[in-house]
Amino acid sequence: MDAGPGTNPGALGFFLGTWVVMMAAMMLPAITPMVLTFRDLQHERRGHRRSANAGDTGLFIAGYLAVWAAAGLLGYALLEAGRSLDGGFFAWDRAGRFTAAGVLAVAALYQLTPSKNECLTRCRSRRAFLLKGWREGHNGALRMGIEHGAWCLGCCWALMAALFALGAMSVAWMVLISALIAAERLLPWRALATTGVASLLAAVAIGVAAAPARVPMLTIPGSPTAMRAMGASPPRHMQMLRPTRMGPRTNPMPRQVRPKRAFQSR
Repeated sequence: MDAGPGTNPGALGFFLGTWVVMMAAMMLPAITPMVLTFRDLQHERRGHRRSANAGDTGLFIAGYLAVWAAAGLLGYALLEAGRSLDGGFFAWDRAGRFTAAGVLAVAALYQLTPSKNECLTRCRSRRAFLLKGWREGHNGALRMGIEHGAWCLGCCWALMAALFALGAMSVAWMVLISALIAAERLLPWRALATTGVASLLAAVAIGVAAAPARVPMLTIPGSPTAMRAMGASPPRHMQMLRPTRMGPRTNPMPRQVRPKRAFQSR
């Protein structure tokens, strides 16, 4: 369903369900160490009562995903508002690609801000984060999940905006953004990872603005690939002509026959 930037997100219920599943899959590598640390701290505090913390761990994850669901609703509203109010101004062949490039440039710059640094610190310092804001009980687990989700959203909102700019339904871009998020959280070279992500986003922004057809994995809106992804057939003049295999010539062109001379008697 990847029709490129500005892909129709579909009905609200479809989008929300798809978005939550997508977030669960994309954020799994990054959130797993935090969930495991949360479970270990529960074992330490509750004397290894496994039945007591199984539900709390689920509530922690549910609170985390609830934050991303709310962010998805906001993104859906902004996307639908842009699609209905732009009057064609944000079409790809007008201002669309430069808008996408601008979003990517902003995402690259955000990587180097103090806000990004603070949010990333909270996400990387898992044990310190949990001990500082620990709350007991089911409600406490849910609130801690929401709090962690809020810090995670502050850390990754620009990367998610970049995903929308490149094609929110693109599996390839989802995998790449997920890998970048995990690299920032898990690699020991924090500064190198953050700077590397910023450099990559800046390079993609330049590519989208200058030569979008050469950007790997980018589906150009309105292209035959985008139209096929949406279940539509490209216009005849956009279809690639496929060479056909020629069999034996059953109807060769007639050879030029010399006219016969009339019989002449001597």
